[in-house]
Amino acid sequence: MTERALRLGTRRSKLAMAQSGHVADAVRQLTGRPVELVEITTYGDTSREHLAQIGGTGVFVAALRDALLAGEVDFAVHSLKDLPTTQHPELVLAAIPKREDPRDVLIAPEGVTLGRLPKGARVGTGSPRRMAQLHAYARSHGLEITCVPIRGNVDTRVGYVHSGELDAVVLAAAGLNRIGGTAELIGSLSLDHLSVDSVLPAPGQGALAIECPASDAELVATLAALDDPFTRAAVTAERSLLAALEAGCSAPVGALADLLADDPGHGQVVTEMRLRGVVGTTDGSTLVQLSTTGPVPTSHDEAMALGRELADEMLAKGAAGLMGERAL
Repeated sequence: MTERALRLGTRRSKLAMAQSGHVADAVRQLTGRPVELVEITTYGDTSREHLAQIGGTGVFVAALRDALLAGEVDFAVHSLKDLPTTQHPELVLAAIPKREDPRDVLIAPEGVTLGRLPKGARVGTGSPRRMAQLHAYARSHGLEITCVPIRGNVDTRVGYVHSGELDAVVLAAAGLNRIGGTAELIGSLSLDHLSVDSVLPAPGQGALAIECPASDAELVATLAALDDPFTRAAVTAERSLLAALEAGCSAPVGALADLLADDPGHGQVVTEMRLRGVVGTTDGSTLVQLSTTGPVPTSHDEAMALGRELADEMLAKGAAGLMGERAL
C-alpha cells in the first residue's frame, strides 16, 4: 500500500513555492514518500502595509504554524529570517539545510553598482536594516541617495527598475538564486552583490527553516537528515544576537556568522566562527558595528552564548537607543 503523502505547508509566493519545492524534492528522495505542497496565505502576504509598520516578526509565519498545530500540514518551510527568535513550545526546528548566499544584491541599470549610483538615486527597499546601512555607506562615500519603501514579489520589485520608477532595488541574493530564471528577470540590468563589509544581511538570511510538531518524533528524526550543522550554528548565533538586542525582524539589525578556516587552500579545516553585528538609525547617521571571534560552537548553548556576548558589547556601545522596537 502506498504511504500517505506528507503535506508541506508553504506560503503562496513564487519564492516560497520555489523554496518549498526544493525541500519537497529532498524529502521525497530521503523518504521515498510523496510530498504535496499545501498553499497557505499569511497575514504578511495580504497586508499592504510596510513590514516595519505591521511589526515584521512572525507575520509570514503565524498561519503556517496554525496549520501545523491543527494537523492540516505535517511540516512547513519558512525563510529563517521571518521566524520569531522564540521557538514555539509545541513545534521543533527539525532542520536548517545548507545556507544559500546570505548577501544582499543591488539591481540597477547596466553598469551601475552601489558605489556608482547617480546623485539623488532612489533605491527601493522595505527593510530598515538595509536603509540604515545603505545610507551609512552613501554618507561615507560622498553619495546622495534616497531609500524608498517598497513591497511586493521579486518580479514587482525588479519591475520598478525596468520602468525607471526607481534607480535601483536591493534584494536578498538567495531569493534570486532560488527562483531561477534570473537572466530573464533581470534582462539588461546589472547585479551588484553587496559586500558584507558594507551591508550585513539580516540574521538568518539565506537559510531555510523546516518546522514540524514536536510530538511527531519519527518525522523530526527523518527531517533531521536535511540539517546542516555549520549553518545551524551560524544562524543560531545570529538569531541569539537579535533576541538579546530584543529586536524584531523588522528592526535595523544586521548579523552574519562566518566560519573561518585555518588553511583555506588545503582542506578547509574550520576552526573558528566570526560573528559580526550592526545596528543603526535608518538615516545612516549612527551605526554600532562590532564583531567577535571564537571556537566554532558545538552545541546550541554555545552558539547562543556567542550571540549574547556580542549583543552585550553592542548594547554597551549604545545600540539600545538605535532601535525603535526595543522595550526600554
